[in-house]
Amino acid sequence: MKKELKIMLESIAAGMMIGVGAISFLSAESKIVSSFLFVIGMFTICTFKLNLFTGKVCYIPDNKPSYLWFVTKVWIGNFIGTYLVAVLLKSTRLNNSLITKAQSLVDAKINDSLLSLLILGIFCGILIYVTVDNYAKNPHEIGKYAAVFMGVMVFLMCGFEHSVADMFYFSFCSAWNLNTLIRILIISLGNIIGGCLLPILRSIKADA
Repeated sequence: MKKELKIMLESIAAGMMIGVGAISFLSAESKIVSSFLFVIGMFTICTFKLNLFTGKVCYIPDNKPSYLWFVTKVWIGNFIGTYLVAVLLKSTRLNNSLITKAQSLVDAKINDSLLSLLILGIFCGILIYVTVDNYAKNPHEIGKYAAVFMGVMVFLMCGFEHSVADMFYFSFCSAWNLNTLIRILIISLGNIIGGCLLPILRSIKADA
């Protein structure tokens, strides 16, 4: 029971930090600065070893099928965390100043095709794997933190889709319905495919 509670609390905390990163992203006018500020979310998650869905799915190929239930719980916890931050911030003056910018992001996702969202989710998943695996395994301190900043900033600059960040945007704009839920699931699937791609290629290369 304690283990399950720990998993959920660390997943909720990760979702909250992505929410903080997302609101930081909305707060700056420059896209470069916005992308840089968003990194606070991933930086905190990596350093405190919290459970982020897009990071955990990268290790599906290395684990047993039961691991899928773990990443599902992480997904749910991340959703709760982003939703909590969104609801709280909607009750502050930030709602008035940032809602228009957030709505434009949400509209772009709603009006996009499912195939486009899937592909953009795949590329985001690839970059998140580069981020978390380098942070975990790179022997050089500079390399660890460079991976966090470069991986996150590049996916944001390119407009790739991060399912947990999108949970925050949909929640902040009160945009939840069947259509947006389907879009989050498609983006999540893309994040899974992208996150698993390099680990699978690495495994094939090791076996060759």
